[in-house]
Amino acid sequence: MTAAITTRKLTKEFGAIRALDDLDLEIPQGSIFGVIGPNGAGKTTLMRILLDVVRPTRGTVSVLGEDPRSGGSALRNRIGYLPGELRLNPKLTGGDHLHLWASLGARPAPAHARALRLAETLDVRLGDHTRTLSKGNKQKLGIVQAFMHSPELVILDEPTSGLDPLVQQQVLGLMDSARDAGATIFLSSHVMSEIEQVADAAAVLNRGTLVTVSSMAELRASATRHVQAIVHSTADDAATALRRHGLALDVVGHGDGEVAITGLLEGRAKDLVTALAELDLESLIVAEPDLEERVLDMYEANGAA
Repeated sequence: MTAAITTRKLTKEFGAIRALDDLDLEIPQGSIFGVIGPNGAGKTTLMRILLDVVRPTRGTVSVLGEDPRSGGSALRNRIGYLPGELRLNPKLTGGDHLHLWASLGARPAPAHARALRLAETLDVRLGDHTRTLSKGNKQKLGIVQAFMHSPELVILDEPTSGLDPLVQQQVLGLMDSARDAGATIFLSSHVMSEIEQVADAAAVLNRGTLVTVSSMAELRASATRHVQAIVHSTADDAATALRRHGLALDVVGHGDGEVAITGLLEGRAKDLVTALAELDLESLIVAEPDLEERVLDMYEANGAA
């Protein structure tokens, strides 16, 4: 599959601070790719390099097959971008901004028509001056401008910040639709649930270093699940069955021949099922994998505070 974004040994230093450290990434075209990390992880720096707003200290980067530095305005016309801090002209209305942004593209009329449709879907207040808008309404306006030109690549820095839950779901749906139409979405967030809902794969960054790149299926498979089972057995027999399959779960007798098995399961659902099949199972609860816990474990293993 063709890569929409490729970085090799990408490094960015601001004086003594290394914001990105030998970053290797390859993001497939037509996918939604998330970058997860706390503040200071290097997410925004990476996005600015992709747009040639910031230039790397060393390493290489390719965006839609071109170097951002030489691609110039022609390359940027193929990209939609929502910055983490959207700056708007306080003297203009939302509608004025849409006219201005449409005029900057290669096809102003279709872009403006699409912007109006998106604004209606997200209930953007186009007649109000932007100085009077709430953070959420400004964010919705920014999302419209990122998608209005039907870009091949959409780069979104914390896109649902300040939005209410209903609008968050609409924005995630907009990403899905854009991917289905062939666009690539590059999404940064420190909110795990946002990435989990929409991304095909994700990279975890910590202090500019790549911790891991995984598909969401792989992350879920390796994530911690909370297990609670009741079996008809003795505590010794239940513990033996669990040990035989390498499972370190707690076993507590409840009386009346019942035993409770509880604990955390890290990606080994098949082993659990096999062990419980050897026992007389009364009930089983396995909570959905907690990806946030998994990512926090990765940060800890990587030396994060």
